[in-house]
Amino acid sequence: MMIFGFLAQNLKTQAVAVAFSIAWLEAEVEPGAGGDQVQARDRLASFREELYQCFTARADELFELADAVLCAEGPVKTLVGLSLAPEHRRGHGALYDGLNHGRIDIASLSVALTAITLPRLGGRIALAIDVTPWLRPDAATSPDRLFCHVHGRRKDEHLLIPGWPYSMVAALEQGRTSWTRLLDAAVTAR
Repeated sequence: MMIFGFLAQNLKTQAVAVAFSIAWLEAEVEPGAGGDQVQARDRLASFREELYQCFTARADELFELADAVLCAEGPVKTLVGLSLAPEHRRGHGALYDGLNHGRIDIASLSVALTAITLPRLGGRIALAIDVTPWLRPDAATSPDRLFCHVHGRRKDEHLLIPGWPYSMVAALEQGRTSWTRLLDAAVTAR
């Protein structure tokens, strides 16, 4: 999920990143947009408004936190580091409060994300499906753990480790890129 925010002094740089993120390479922001910057900006503003409405508790903090994640220079290594980003105007206490007490309406978020045009390969939508385990071998009291089949943790060894297997579906981008659009993620049924 990509979330976007701008500061007046770096609007041009951030706009390029947003256009790349939301439109996907070699695709239009909306069908028939033809590179119309006003229409692209309006679509982005509409998405940001829908996204904000998905935050049902501590919305301002979660929204600023999302902007800070997107606009951070380099990889995010600590939460406290995010609170120092210019896009995050609140203190580090608000960051932790937002993470601990913030709420997201997942159904509304799903609707907002599905309204974004999917990338196409040769006119067709290409989807990739993967099952990725979230291993939790030491969490004996965690509910509903399953045994996840894990390949190659050691040479020629296949293990069953307690955790939660997640099935993920992503829309693939054209060309050599690591950008994908995660469409859904769910714990694999027993």
